[in-house]
Amino acid sequence: MAKKVQRRAASRRKLQLLRTLTNSKSVRRRSIILNVLLHFHKLKVKLEEIQREYQNLMAIRNEYFNLLKHIQIPKEVKVEKLGEDQFVVKVRCNRGGDKLVSIVEAFEELGLNVVRARVCCNHFFAMEAIVVPQDQQATKTKDVTQAILKAIDKQGGERILVT
Repeated sequence: MAKKVQRRAASRRKLQLLRTLTNSKSVRRRSIILNVLLHFHKLKVKLEEIQREYQNLMAIRNEYFNLLKHIQIPKEVKVEKLGEDQFVVKVRCNRGGDKLVSIVEAFEELGLNVVRARVCCNHFFAMEAIVVPQDQQATKTKDVTQAILKAIDKQGGERILVT
């Protein structure tokens, strides 16, 4: 007899839990179970909708990355004088090859030391650097620009945009 009462109490607790999870107002056992099944079906439909949306977003992302692979970015080299003896060098071009090594070698040939640099090559090569002459020799922005363009041209021909 006690086991029967315990089972009945456990059953009531479980039904009450199902009522609260599904926000059901029903009191009858059959109605609560039907509300639970309806709730499960709605959750399944929402999950399928989220999966479809995720697949669409992944397809868009993959298409975007494929387009990025085929975009030709024109070379852009910008050299600005910063103070009397510092230059800010900004370079942007297609990635590939050893562009960073070629540019650093060009800096060495001109007698320039890199004080600070930031390089990114996720979808294209981009570099921003602050360089200073090793000696107090007069270096012109035009000379630095030409040396960098020459270094990039070692890696392959591209369209050029010099500013």
